Amino acid sequence: MIDFLLTPLEYPFMQNALAVAVISAAVCGMLSSWLVLMGWSLMGEAVAHSILPGVVLAFVLGVPLGAGAFVFGMLAVALIGLLGQTTALKRDTTIGVVFTSLFALGLVLMSTVTTQTHLQHILFGNVLGTSRADLYQVAGLAAVTVAVLLIKRRDFTLVAFDRIYARAIGLPVGVLTTVLLVLLALTTITALQTLGVILVVAMLVIPGATGFLVARSFPVMLGISVAVGILAAVIGVYASYWLNISTGGAIVLAAAGQFALGYLLRLLTGRRRPRIRRSAVQTLAE
Repeated sequence: MIDFLLTPLEYPFMQNALAVAVISAAVCGMLSSWLVLMGWSLMGEAVAHSILPGVVLAFVLGVPLGAGAFVFGMLAVALIGLLGQTTALKRDTTIGVVFTSLFALGLVLMSTVTTQTHLQHILFGNVLGTSRADLYQVAGLAAVTVAVLLIKRRDFTLVAFDRIYARAIGLPVGVLTTVLLVLLALTTITALQTLGVILVVAMLVIPGATGFLVARSFPVMLGISVAVGILAAVIGVYASYWLNISTGGAIVLAAAGQFALGYLLRLLTGRRRPRIRRSAVQTLAE
């Protein structure tokens, strides 16, 4: 068992991969709790897919890929908001129009770039190819995201549960919503190297969904979400080494397996309706 755990870590690239995967999955798991509560799963998908043209343009221009990804992630959010305010279309419709259009634009741009090897990694992830510099970048972005989430966790949670009450007690709901969207973009960039554009959506949804199924309070849900992400990252990285399979795919499947266990646990305990909403609002109101 010891050899099973230590042998992969004899290689520096595996050390970097495991560290990047754990950091990315932990941040995704933390933010996932708020995304699930706010019904923003589609928004996470929109941001993740919409950053592709930004990544391609940044690659062509020779600027940091994260900068291009962040710009187009926020552009997607702005376009979704604009369509929602100026048309009678529902939110899921505007999200679908924006993210599919921008993702298609990214695919077209990719087809015009001669060297596509690095860009293909953006789609599917390349955690085994991460360098020490990549690790530092991911750790820096993750630290900023986690710090903001923890500092403003009570405000974010109250907005997630009851926007009307949050506005009534004087919270800047619009500002807090914007901050969450910015954090969503940063988290997506953080997880790009590990999971790629296509799979990052899963880690923004599955950990929070798992926590929602089994937890009775939001702090417990938050802890479960982070734990699910970290455990999925560890299992996925080791599985990719020993079984020679896709690392990003293995991480997502490990998270999905934990969701399935949470669902079975909920069925066995006979709980059909979660109690998170009432207990969380009472706690925040006190």
